[in-house]
Amino acid sequence: MRTVLTIAGSDSCGVGGIQGDIKTISAHGLYAMSAITSMTAQNTTGVYDIQESTPKFLGRQIDCVFNDISPDAVKIGMVSNPDLIEVIAEKIRKYHVRNVVLDTNIVSNSGRRLVGTGAERIILKKLLPLATVILPSLPEAEVISGMSIRGIEDLGAAAGLISAKYGVKGIFFKEGHRITEKGDMLFVDEKIRWLEGDYEGDHTSIGKGGALSAAIACNLAMGKDITESVKLAKDYITKAVENRLELGKGRNPVNHLVSFTV
Repeated sequence: MRTVLTIAGSDSCGVGGIQGDIKTISAHGLYAMSAITSMTAQNTTGVYDIQESTPKFLGRQIDCVFNDISPDAVKIGMVSNPDLIEVIAEKIRKYHVRNVVLDTNIVSNSGRRLVGTGAERIILKKLLPLATVILPSLPEAEVISGMSIRGIEDLGAAAGLISAKYGVKGIFFKEGHRITEKGDMLFVDEKIRWLEGDYEGDHTSIGKGGALSAAIACNLAMGKDITESVKLAKDYITKAVENRLELGKGRNPVNHLVSFTV
């Protein structure tokens, strides 16, 4: 059986974080493992408190996974503590992980900074070069590339800059539809592919980004190439959004287990 490790925070409401990732991985028929970067008190209306893991404990979690059931892919979610990011990068290098999917989580879609300058520096310097696929928002792509993105040409130029500087093989701009009708842009091996569909245009559900990156990790773990992995993951999250669950007082959780319930 193929296996996937998610390194992320715990979502007490089960929408995102390791809980959402485990559902996604299980929905793909793979074995899910986790290393928890933080515990959160949150629900569909927001995040109300966070308790971070210590670097030592996070490292022990990752070591225990790799020393017993070595994963075929690793998905890295939200982590803002520089020391925790250092540990993750160290372990990814130590165990020579082949398939790494990184949710950059530097800047939100609205442009709000999610991490401090120290954490951002380590993400760019130490995590990006280890990633097989990254999924930056447009504001994040601007930060990583150092250029403004206003149109199609800018997207391609930014991808080229990021790939050349950090050695990232696959870059998926999941918000391409915001500036072009062509859809979302996937940059792989210096080639650009456009993927149609606008699941990100939905503003009534939550959990999309984490489920998308976890699904990409699943497909990579099953031996698919980057392009096919992203296409299949996008199909999966589109169905999960279309069949979102009417739960809670805030936005509706995506249906991670859509293949079992529809």
